[in-house]
Amino acid sequence: MAKYRVSALTSAGSTTLPIISLYGGTTVRPRLRELHLFNTTTTAVSLKLVRVTTTGTQGAGLTEMQEIAEDTAAIATAFQTHTVAPTITSGDLERVVLGAAIGSGVMLTFGDGGIVIPATANNGLAVVVSTGTGQVVEATLVWEE
Repeated sequence: MAKYRVSALTSAGSTTLPIISLYGGTTVRPRLRELHLFNTTTTAVSLKLVRVTTTGTQGAGLTEMQEIAEDTAAIATAFQTHTVAPTITSGDLERVVLGAAIGSGVMLTFGDGGIVIPATANNGLAVVVSTGTGQVVEATLVWEE
């Protein structure tokens, strides 16, 4: 399996508008291996990783990068902050609080199997605000296809 990554300085988002998302499409089952989130403000922010089953209106497409330059281009696609909410499934995959300091953050890893996105149209993973007000965050997604 080839490994890919994408990084972005997000917008604040909300409890319904993802700050970053990853969709696999119908031909690949991406496995999320890592999620990095770092606060860029001096206000704490509570975030969660969720599954989504529709796209809503995705923000700007991000540039997916191969970890090994010779690998094929990624099939999965990543997006910046959504402007219309996707459908978020019930249940949270991960919840984190980034402290009230610039640079406060987490680097989550997801074991041998990763978190799999089904090979079904419009299915993906997204990071949304879990409670309170969103903040601008540096975010990185690392996955395999």
